[in-house]
Amino acid sequence: MDRDSGPPTPEQRAPDPVAQEYPGLRFGVLGPVRAWRGDEPLPSGSPQQRALLAALLLREGRTATAAELIDAVWGDEPPSQALAAIRTYASRLRKTLGPDTLTSESGGYAIRAGAGELDLATAQELASGAEKTRAGGDRNHARALLNQALDLWDGEPLAGVPGPYAETQRARLEEWRLQLLEARLDLDLEVGSHAEAVSELTALTAAHPLRERLRELLMLALYRSGRQAEALAVYADTRRLLAEELGVDPRPELARLQQRILQADAELASPNEAPAPAVPTFVKPAQLPATVPDFIGRASFVRELGERLATAEGSVMAVSALAGIGGVGKTTLAVHVAHAARTQFPDGQLYVDLQGAGARAAEPETVLGAFLRALGAADSAIPDTLDERAALFRSSLDGRRILVLLDNARDAAQVRPLLPGTAGCAALITSRARMIDLAGAHLIDLDVMSPEEALQLFTRIVGEERVTAEREAALDVVAACGFLPLAIRVAASRLAARRTWTVSVLAAKLADERRRLDELQAGDLAVKATFELGYGQLEPAQARAFRLLGLADGPDISLAAAAAVLDLPLHDTEDLLESLVDISLLESAAPGRYRYHDLVRLYARACAERDEQPPSEREAALSRLLDFYLATAARVYAIERPGERVLDHFERTEHPGLDFDTREAALDWLFSESSGLLACARQSAASDNARRAADLLMAAVDIGESGAYSHQFAQAAAAVSEAAQSTDDARAEGRARTMLTHVHSVSGRFAEAEEEARRALELGLAASDPVPTGQAPNQRGIIALYENRHADAEAHLMQALSAFRADGNKPGEASALCNLSRVHLATGRTASAVELARQGIGIYEEADTGLALRLANGKYALGLALTSAGQTSRARAVLTEALAVFRDSRQQLWHGMTLFRLAEVHLADRKPAQAAAQAEQALSVLHGIGGEWRRANVLTVLGRSLSSLGQTGRAEACWGEALSVFESLGSPEAQEVRNLLRPTAVA
Repeated sequence: MDRDSGPPTPEQRAPDPVAQEYPGLRFGVLGPVRAWRGDEPLPSGSPQQRALLAALLLREGRTATAAELIDAVWGDEPPSQALAAIRTYASRLRKTLGPDTLTSESGGYAIRAGAGELDLATAQELASGAEKTRAGGDRNHARALLNQALDLWDGEPLAGVPGPYAETQRARLEEWRLQLLEARLDLDLEVGSHAEAVSELTALTAAHPLRERLRELLMLALYRSGRQAEALAVYADTRRLLAEELGVDPRPELARLQQRILQADAELASPNEAPAPAVPTFVKPAQLPATVPDFIGRASFVRELGERLATAEGSVMAVSALAGIGGVGKTTLAVHVAHAARTQFPDGQLYVDLQGAGARAAEPETVLGAFLRALGAADSAIPDTLDERAALFRSSLDGRRILVLLDNARDAAQVRPLLPGTAGCAALITSRARMIDLAGAHLIDLDVMSPEEALQLFTRIVGEERVTAEREAALDVVAACGFLPLAIRVAASRLAARRTWTVSVLAAKLADERRRLDELQAGDLAVKATFELGYGQLEPAQARAFRLLGLADGPDISLAAAAAVLDLPLHDTEDLLESLVDISLLESAAPGRYRYHDLVRLYARACAERDEQPPSEREAALSRLLDFYLATAARVYAIERPGERVLDHFERTEHPGLDFDTREAALDWLFSESSGLLACARQSAASDNARRAADLLMAAVDIGESGAYSHQFAQAAAAVSEAAQSTDDARAEGRARTMLTHVHSVSGRFAEAEEEARRALELGLAASDPVPTGQAPNQRGIIALYENRHADAEAHLMQALSAFRADGNKPGEASALCNLSRVHLATGRTASAVELARQGIGIYEEADTGLALRLANGKYALGLALTSAGQTSRARAVLTEALAVFRDSRQQLWHGMTLFRLAEVHLADRKPAQAAAQAEQALSVLHGIGGEWRRANVLTVLGRSLSSLGQTGRAEACWGEALSVFESLGSPEAQEVRNLLRPTAVA
């Protein structure tokens, strides 16, 4: 391999005869030249010795002559004793690596192929795999492989290695890394990760300003992120830079992209997607039922089943089993696929409804008798016993190509005797139970339709004209049907039969959840009746679990939460839930998590109202769930905020809650349970549990502060506040309004946050509740700071400080001090700002909170003060420490804001490229959270960074967007941005 060629592919590398004797030998050239045996680093010697090792490794086992090695190490000016030096270096390497690894051959040296793993070869193997995977259509896997390849770089390739050979290879490897990075970024855009790519591309274009492919990718990423002005500004900046530096125009691809952006090319707005394969439609009658004329969607399942049936031509019988809830369209899909595959089975198709969901399932011997008659057997030739009939059935199919459709099976035991036994035949099975014990079966779990498919089915039945006129109402209808095909068909059939109804009339009828199942009935089609068949076969314990779990409002429920609802041990609960999954009355969303289809949940609740005795058990079940969430969330709160007094003021719970071994596990639980937990708080507010519901929100405040669940958190807090107000419970209302303050502030709704905090403080004082009495003025201080009301901010924070001290709440006191630091900073008292932040941090550290969340908040405040004091190095260090905690704590808002503050530090240090990269990352992290005011502040700093980099077009685009936001909010920051724009406008 010549020195300028690419790394070898895995197929070019020889087998590994030496690695068995010297296991775990590894080499690295994508960074410093190094060697390891296992995890133990091996000495690589002087720079010249490393140059020799690099030259040998990059030849991939081929022999290098002494003259070639001398040239590689010293070039045109070797020392007089170069040959002796080469021999010395080789001898030392042989002792280090093993006698059989470095060999002398034909007057030269070689590292035996396969003697160890080379990071470069691994990177090439991953890159080759990514290329093949991408060609096969799996873009996400290709991205993962490219990321693994890129992760192998550890700084500059061949770092510190002297010689012309190393210099040539270093440039080649760096160029290859950039090519891999461009390929990975291209895949990022193909899968829709354009917002995340902007930050990385901003940094890369700053580092490689003349690399046009990176500029092209940045333009596309910005355009798809809704930042058209910036995308066009990138082109303008690139054109100017190329003209100034090289005297050339941008390449044609870049110019074409600019034109497509100017024309708002629709194909440019989203990643290209491969066209869906055509669905085969062969319709020929046999014993199969007629396929429905309005069959819609299910293209992937049609293709998968068709391919499976095609394997029947080989040496084995093909068996596919479809499972799913009643009404999901199992029979419709199976019949459609069977008709499409009919030509593959020219000897016939058999069909039977096994009535497995009913009280009297079909007996296998009866079915076999009917099958044998259909195959031409006389009644007198049909045996009496099941085993004899099954044997004759299989014999009758020998040499034939028959498709058997076994519809609505009860279980695998009912199916086994009915299966053909020879190659060339196939069986399609539908059932509400998953046939996990049916050997060799290809299992498919059928889910509801996609919204698009559901709307298409509804339109086919109702008519294009009526649906087009009321598209939004039609979407409401199919959503109320839970995208369940049977429900959609029933609803559409009712509408089609009533010409005086509008789609809106039907949508209004289905909007009432208590009446919805009754409305979904047309003729002999009824959704409730379908569910009733499955419910009627449940054992008492299964039926109780089905009813009670349906009462909870969350989108899904964990195993531990379900055990609390049912008041059962974990293992017993899991057995019950898995049995309900097996018969498709419950879905397993993930290991240990369960959910209902929307209509099945309504049916379960109807069963609970009808069958659960005494009725108080329903309220008791939900109360146990609330207890579980509150006790467990309080444990998470205690881990995140050790020493916090709020927990001492919570309502008592009967459930002990879950224990966590690590902080990571606690946060995993909190954020994975967020939707169910907030739904429980909202639901509990309406059942005289407002106090515990308010405490639950306080215990789960990290969810609200993260910014990721602001809307759900606000809904729950508003529901608790309204319920508490209706019962004159000042304590619960005050705490709920305190939580509303948090979530409004996080979302940038400062006026609403101020009003909620004011009311929360009044209620807290009236109820003598120390929780809102401290937290509400603390929040008011921050809000006033954001609004530049500095005197108000200081007064509120001094009030909070007094309240926290009166309650003995040391972490609360520290929080108020750190917030007060920011007020001092805003009013020019930099030295006292630094001192106040350090006082707050001292309290956190004295309480032995380690790197807990509140300590990170303190470091955030200290970082701001140190930046203003000109201590940028120290500011960067403390902000970086805070950033790690916020990221690990899932605090997306503060993660993004700390990136923003680090951008300010880099800007103060006159490092605009790093500042731009941090600001872009902040925009990506803060996407959709934090409110427009925060986003405009980040855009202002990004514009300043880009302007320093000479990218004036993008800078103006950022400032223009920021100015629009500040002016709409009436923010004083608007004047600063006008000043930034004025010089460029005059020029």
